[in-house]
Amino acid sequence: QVQLVESGGGSVQPGGSLRLSCAASGRGFSNNVMGWFRQAPGKEREFVATISWDSITILADSAKGRFTISRANAKNTVYLQMNSLKPEDSAVYTCAASTRVRLATAPSQYDYWGQGTQVTVSS
Repeated sequence: QVQLVESGGGSVQPGGSLRLSCAASGRGFSNNVMGWFRQAPGKEREFVATISWDSITILADSAKGRFTISRANAKNTVYLQMNSLKPEDSAVYTCAASTRVRLATAPSQYDYWGQGTQVTVSS
């Protein structure tokens, strides 16, 4: 069993930055693939980024050049650094863990989910 707790969300002006953290408890974090998803009101959950146990990453097109996903296995934590934020980035951001695949971009590939943290980008 893996428990995930996100932090770091908040309100920021367009062009600003936030760093989200996802702390994992339970066994096997270093072997899990981790991902970030987001969901805005009235929209479907959207893939943002994923990172393998050995730090291979995939970013959504909307995140490329602005977001970075990283992990610190010794701290059981995965991060999402978000720069040059836009109003359309506003959403609840949720981290997820998968024990089944090397990299995962689909929600169905993930086994565990956090509760999410709100990100609001507004002037």
